[in-house]
Amino acid sequence: MNKKKVLQVHPRDNVLVALQDLQKDETVSFGDKVYTLRDAVKAKHKFVIEDIETGGKVYMYGVLVGKAKQPIATGEAINLGNLSHAASDFVIGERHLDWHKPDTSAFKDRHFMGYHRSDGSVGTANYWLVIPLVFCENKNLGKLEKALVEDLGYGKTETVDIQSGQLIDLYKSGKSIEDILTADLATEVAAPKKERLFKNVDGIRFLSHTGGCGSTREDSDALCGLLAGYITHPNVAGATVLSLGCQHAQASILKAEIKKRAADFDKPLYILEQQKIGVTETFLSQALKQTFAGLMQANQMQRKPAPLSKLCIGLECGASDGFSGISANPAIGYTSDLLVSLGGSVILSEFPELCGVEQNLSDRCVDEATAARFSHLMKAYNDRAVAVGSGFDMNPSPGNIRDGLITDAIKSAGAAKKGGTSPVTAVLDYPEKQIKPGLNLLCTPGSDVESCTAEVGAGANIVLFTTGLGTPTGNPIAPVVKLATNTPLAEKMPDIIDINTGSIIEGTETIEQAGARILDYVIEVASGRQIIAAERNRQYDFIPWKRGVSL
Repeated sequence: MNKKKVLQVHPRDNVLVALQDLQKDETVSFGDKVYTLRDAVKAKHKFVIEDIETGGKVYMYGVLVGKAKQPIATGEAINLGNLSHAASDFVIGERHLDWHKPDTSAFKDRHFMGYHRSDGSVGTANYWLVIPLVFCENKNLGKLEKALVEDLGYGKTETVDIQSGQLIDLYKSGKSIEDILTADLATEVAAPKKERLFKNVDGIRFLSHTGGCGSTREDSDALCGLLAGYITHPNVAGATVLSLGCQHAQASILKAEIKKRAADFDKPLYILEQQKIGVTETFLSQALKQTFAGLMQANQMQRKPAPLSKLCIGLECGASDGFSGISANPAIGYTSDLLVSLGGSVILSEFPELCGVEQNLSDRCVDEATAARFSHLMKAYNDRAVAVGSGFDMNPSPGNIRDGLITDAIKSAGAAKKGGTSPVTAVLDYPEKQIKPGLNLLCTPGSDVESCTAEVGAGANIVLFTTGLGTPTGNPIAPVVKLATNTPLAEKMPDIIDINTGSIIEGTETIEQAGARILDYVIEVASGRQIIAAERNRQYDFIPWKRGVSL
């Protein structure tokens, strides 16, 4: 364990971060000063290093993150009782586009093995999609999934399936409730039941959702745009679309959104309308035949070498903790800078979690028009939230707060570290597609599954997802690499964690070393040589954003 007890993230900060649990009255040395703690300070939490009067400003990451509700004495921990959210106003100012590009010599001759599409994009996987245009088709979606997944070799027996059978046998043999509760059940997961028929198709993914009708036209149109983003995605070979016929999300809108993203779209696409075809059995039979034909076409694709510039990485965080902005987030920020320097693309989203760092991001926009769009989207989103009694300041979850992210500005300043230091080349509104290399900002909620769903819809062919508390989030078509911010989490939840960055907190690895290690791992995942935890767990989360307020 690192002997260092505290960390100052930025020279301007008037708080220190506890790297381990600290006791009340304990003395802590930092620089040439010694502080006596007035409170017990848990690891990940912060205490002030100067007396702060009521209304006084608290800084972390070099930015304003809160104002004192009452006097806070030197050595006192910040908490919800003495600190309220505050962030600096921002204006569209001068461009600050100079940045220190990282050394990319170790990666200049590297490539990944991907699926090359006719539009020049390259996928890190090769999936077939089955999509309902409206929630009314979810039941039919389930029937197709049952008919296709297991028989084509994409299903497997889970541990819980095995254990369920064992419990049934114990019950039939007359065992008591206590026997059931203390039974020693099997923990091994069986191998796939059948050999995969289509060797070059990584899977068939079924994007069930609750939209398409019964809400606003804005939501149904956005859903069509999101689904078009998935259909045209480089990780997708083609799609079967199930439409009822009368819903808001019309097939014609979907086709227009596809054309908007891919003018020369040439993937196999089958759209079936149940109200035209009639009998459900006939409808499903046609869908089954067309999907099978599409899989035969998709199976003709093979992985081939591709430059790293063809990677587009989504940058995501969820169940964050007080170490997120110190370890995992800056580590993938360095990965981001490496990829941008190599000609690749990254997408930073979760606009409620950029509150407080708007000035820095605005100044990094390549031109004033891009900065103006960022400003407009941020203010419009927050205003919309305030209008219904919320606001960006209400973004931190109970888990965030419990682990040291007291205000939205503290959470945001750490979350923004995922974007590295490169210029912002584009600002996208949901559900737009990423087309420019470099750092892209995408307007999404802070809700991690909605945000991750949107990043992939915008074109991310792999996602780096940091977590301090642990979350199993995955995606149907893009690998979601889970990074732990601390070693105890990585050891506690190894079934959902892919990479541990707790080494940064422990002082055994630098942010730059971790960032390069992460890019090495990304190359293996993108090439299909490394299977991530979310894929092993079949964690395929898909939640479209309804444009109403979701933080």
